[in-house]
Amino acid sequence: MATPPSKLRKVVIQRPKGTQDLFGDESARWEAVEALCRLQFKNAGYQEIRTPAFEHTELFERGVGEATDIVNKEMYTFEKSERRLSLRPEGTAGVVRSFIEQGMGRWPKPVKLYYMGPMFRYERPQAGRQRQFHQVGVELFGLDTPASDAEVILMAMRLFESLGLPNLSLQINNIGTAACRETFKAGLKVRVQPYLSQLCADCQTRYDSNPLRMLDCKNTACQSIYGLPDIQQFLQTDFTSEACQAHFAQLLSILDALKVPYQRNFMLVRGLDYYTKTVFEITSTNLGAQNAVCGGGRYNTLVEDLGGPETPAIGWALGLERLMSLVGALPVKPLDYYIVTDQHAAAFDLAEQLRAQHHRVEVDLSGKGFGKQLERAAKLNATQVLILGEAEAKNGEVQLKILATKAQSVVPYSQLFER
Repeated sequence: MATPPSKLRKVVIQRPKGTQDLFGDESARWEAVEALCRLQFKNAGYQEIRTPAFEHTELFERGVGEATDIVNKEMYTFEKSERRLSLRPEGTAGVVRSFIEQGMGRWPKPVKLYYMGPMFRYERPQAGRQRQFHQVGVELFGLDTPASDAEVILMAMRLFESLGLPNLSLQINNIGTAACRETFKAGLKVRVQPYLSQLCADCQTRYDSNPLRMLDCKNTACQSIYGLPDIQQFLQTDFTSEACQAHFAQLLSILDALKVPYQRNFMLVRGLDYYTKTVFEITSTNLGAQNAVCGGGRYNTLVEDLGGPETPAIGWALGLERLMSLVGALPVKPLDYYIVTDQHAAAFDLAEQLRAQHHRVEVDLSGKGFGKQLERAAKLNATQVLILGEAEAKNGEVQLKILATKAQSVVPYSQLFER
């Protein structure tokens, strides 16, 4: 006998692993931080760009690098009409694709862009790292100057300072051009070869495919090997060209003049293939092992690698999940007015006029008694309550109640707008 539909157990569909729902006070915190980011960027002359959440897979293979973990292990890739498409694992490649496709290379230099939105990587979820995560980033195209490096770094530092983030450290390095790195890679392989069998499987693979990325390994055993004196001595021998060294020295002199503290980190190479010259990370000791809040650097060949004109560029990105774990409670503007009413047409008209003056106004929609409506106004921490009954609506006035003091008075609409 079939089980009646009413007896069937309903399965509750839950959110996918590695994702989160944001609502209430937490959503308000995110909104406040995003608004502050937008304000900082616009004040510095950066325009927002919004690119698709998915792109052709080849874009990330050519841009991020086929030998990276992101492309090899972490991308969400699917086929549609014999084309491979991937959810974007990072923001820069899509912005560069748009820069080329939309002809931004003809715009006055520099071209300054910023973005914010969800990214996707299939990896083990952990604190501050989700499979759907959110990035904010800036990109500056068209200049290869120490001043442009300094601007994007300074903008990140000032953003974090405005949010009151604790225990921040700017880690910075010069990795030179692709030609510089060929000499470095060969020397690094010679130093690492005696310890190759002791390295993790990923580092052993990178030894041949992408030796520079060995230094980015988070395995503690590998890190201890790379910290050995003979390897460290090699790492701290500047392998870059005189031009790269001069560029980096000028950048550091600007940071010194602005009293921006930094630490030269010879192990810092960043995890993506497209970086050249300046690379940097901003870290916090309040984040544990995964301590990077923001990272970026110069990528002078990426636009050309993706089919565009030769265009130097620099940028950075931050993960909002990690950033929000460091940001404390942010002030949320309370309601200016809560309208207690049984005259909804008049209440909506009043609310619209007040909102046009940029007030935050909520109309009670419950139809409950005024006492219950006043209780809800108090729970929402409304600053003032407007009581609008039949008599008030007829006379074009409201009873204005200040919740903090309990003071109450009758106020004509016109006087309310003047307030």
